[in-house]
Amino acid sequence: MAPTHVLRCCQRGLAWIPVIFIALVVCWSYYAYVVELCIFTIPSIAEKIIYMVFFHLSFVMFVWSYWKTIFTRPANPSKEFCLPKAEKEQYVKEERPESQQEILWRATANLPLYTRTGAGAIRYCDRCQVIKPDRCHHCSACDMCVLKMDHHCPWVNNCVGFSNYKFFILFLCYSLVYCLFIAATVLQYFIKFWTNELPDTHAKFHVLFLFFVAAMFCISILSLFSYHLWLVGKNRSTIEAFRAPVFRTGSDKNGFSLGFGKNIAQVFGDERKFWLLPIFTSIEDVPASPLSESQNHLLGNEQHANNVTEHLENDTGSETITIIMERES
Repeated sequence: MAPTHVLRCCQRGLAWIPVIFIALVVCWSYYAYVVELCIFTIPSIAEKIIYMVFFHLSFVMFVWSYWKTIFTRPANPSKEFCLPKAEKEQYVKEERPESQQEILWRATANLPLYTRTGAGAIRYCDRCQVIKPDRCHHCSACDMCVLKMDHHCPWVNNCVGFSNYKFFILFLCYSLVYCLFIAATVLQYFIKFWTNELPDTHAKFHVLFLFFVAAMFCISILSLFSYHLWLVGKNRSTIEAFRAPVFRTGSDKNGFSLGFGKNIAQVFGDERKFWLLPIFTSIEDVPASPLSESQNHLLGNEQHANNVTEHLENDTGSETITIIMERES
């Protein structure tokens, strides 16, 4: 028991190495830009002030969004998705998967569940002992089920999902702005140092290396940011992009799409004035389904109660179980 606990603590400590690396790079970039470039290299007072103002604006927004992405706890399924004590004990005792699924079908009769496993079964996490809401997945790194899980990001040492996906997008956005601003404003002094128009000073190394680092991060962040913007527009997670969610009638990669405008609002909220601020404004419809009425009808979700009844009647033979549920709109 003790070695396992020690190993787990070591894993948690090592998981912070990428975050510490990014923090060190950011701290050095701040010193290199503010001190070595603006104070020691740029001769014009007005140019120094303008560069410093815009640099600090991008720096604050970048650090703010990065902080929120790291330290916002992933959202977990609510208590209504946990099996009652009696049913949980019965589920554990059952050895046949068919009997376990029968218990889950009873428990989910009044839950807003629309997705299934590839085999059409109720999605249940044996590790967390919870019925998985739509778009919820178990993160092995965080050891928990995460609502609307996108992926586990080692660079933030956190699981990116419903509670912090907006912060993650803004982190990518402001880190790209931060790197682009540095690369654009450092370029002319990079050329001057490279062609020896400026004398060799201790600032030369910092300015040259600052441009290379900013340009390198620009390229990598731009591709990732573009990809996630595409995902937001489609209302998909990274997991759903690689494996389409399965509904009653089968898999559908566009099953959660509400149209471009509403897809954006799912992540950033309805009030546009808060879109660029790393504060939580995502539409809090979890674990309710984000599907539109027409999509519910198309996917047959309004027949969920009938499906449950038919399933239980088929599995129980002579015993007829009737489950009444209000029709979802």
